Amino acid sequence: MSAAAAVALAVTAGPPAMANFASASRGASTYPGQSPVVQTDKGAVRGEAKSMVTSFKGIPFAAPPTGDLRWKAPQPAARWKGTRDATQFGASCVQGTGWDPGYDKPTLTEDCLYLNVYRPSTASKRNLPVFFWIHGGGNFAGAGRDTNPDKFVTREDVVYVTINYRLGAMGYLVNPALEADNRDGSAGNFAILDQQAALRWVQKNIKAFGGNPDNVTVAGQSAGAGNTAVQLASPTARGLFDRAILQSGGGSPLRTLPAARESGEQFSAEIGCPTGAGQVDCLRSKSPTEILAAQAKVRQSGAVAGTRVVPTDPIELMKTGKLTDLPVLVGGTSDESQQSVFAAYDYLDKPLTTAQLNTLISTTYPNGVDQIRATYPVVNYKSPTVTWGAIQSDQRACRDQTLRERLAKDTRTYAYEFAEKNGPAFVSIWRLNTDYPFGATHVNDLGYLWDYLGTALPFSGEQVDLSNQMISYWGSFARDGNPNVQFAPTWPRYAPQGDLLQFAAPSAQRVADTKVGESHNCSVWDAVSPAV
Repeated sequence: MSAAAAVALAVTAGPPAMANFASASRGASTYPGQSPVVQTDKGAVRGEAKSMVTSFKGIPFAAPPTGDLRWKAPQPAARWKGTRDATQFGASCVQGTGWDPGYDKPTLTEDCLYLNVYRPSTASKRNLPVFFWIHGGGNFAGAGRDTNPDKFVTREDVVYVTINYRLGAMGYLVNPALEADNRDGSAGNFAILDQQAALRWVQKNIKAFGGNPDNVTVAGQSAGAGNTAVQLASPTARGLFDRAILQSGGGSPLRTLPAARESGEQFSAEIGCPTGAGQVDCLRSKSPTEILAAQAKVRQSGAVAGTRVVPTDPIELMKTGKLTDLPVLVGGTSDESQQSVFAAYDYLDKPLTTAQLNTLISTTYPNGVDQIRATYPVVNYKSPTVTWGAIQSDQRACRDQTLRERLAKDTRTYAYEFAEKNGPAFVSIWRLNTDYPFGATHVNDLGYLWDYLGTALPFSGEQVDLSNQMISYWGSFARDGNPNVQFAPTWPRYAPQGDLLQFAAPSAQRVADTKVGESHNCSVWDAVSPAV
């Protein structure tokens, strides 16, 4: 489960009277410079300037992937006449419902390839570093609008770009018929090409917004981190960015083309479009509602390796030292899986029993049952669910240890672990007011860098200090590929089994990789379930 642990936002246009009322309300409090206009390669856009941040929202970076363009590589956006309003977000991509605020209804809009640009209102310089954010959501949920980067933008003088990309089956479906219909080799990786189309938009246009197209950091969290690793591996993304940040992702193998084809055929049969003549036309005739129903039974998400877009899995490239020569910042949270485990059990009022926990251990780790039970006795944890969360979190932390080891062999790498266990959980959990001990779980680090899902979390003074420090590190890395800043602990370049930074209020601390490994029982996991 990702940042948007199942999310979807229905974006519908309000009636004309409401739209006019909104415009009138804005006009009633006008001030000089409120509506800046920028010229893009497709036409002019009018944004909104506020005291600290100026934003341009809902800018199309590709044509709507509808009709015959559904399951096609992104095509150029059309030009427009006059000045386009860029004060409202574009629609999010097709997805189901979830627990995040505003995501109580499914999104059924395919016209969704929009991006948002944020820049400091008071920036005295141009050619600012560009921070390009790929949202999480398991590749089946989420949107660029989920992230409010205001505090990061104002503190670090960057131009920040958030994007939408096609999700689920819309973004990742492949079968032989779609391959034949897409001679360019895009089938299965439409979403990856969406992200590249947005990066090409940045190369063409970001200078007009004050950004430097020759200084672009691509960053992502969860599925967004996995997609960032894919961009590092994709030959069609070369030259589009200068460094990368992987937060809580990037260490899992991609789908293989044979497996993705088989799954795609299962999906097609489920939706009523079996193999044979007319299969692609049949698929394109189905409604977003039907597609969501079919992918709920046969999930379609995630890039496909062995294709023109992604010839080789990033994991395989890491193993041979051929993934990238760009600087990489990589890390995760110390209790990654407590969020998803809670969502699967306690959130549904189905907490695990000890018997169920034992069954999970036996079926998931048949070669290490005794070791795991001895390492994680239920009596040491608040509940069997929390025990399972600790087991899953430690396995993931040890896999991430392998990820940074592989990256550091041939790449300038800076590694971290976010371990602030006492802060408020991310918005969707925080609103539940539960006493479940999440610790430093998946997504919790995001609120320390920027606001997520429209809510600023109630940090303590020491947590504000930690937030300030993290923003400074990330901003420095975006400037020149080195996260180090004055008045903060030195962040060493990571070497295999070297040192990394561990973030816990009030300040980061330099710790040895071996110490982090011991805290997650990696000697057990390297034996029972080593990284692939």
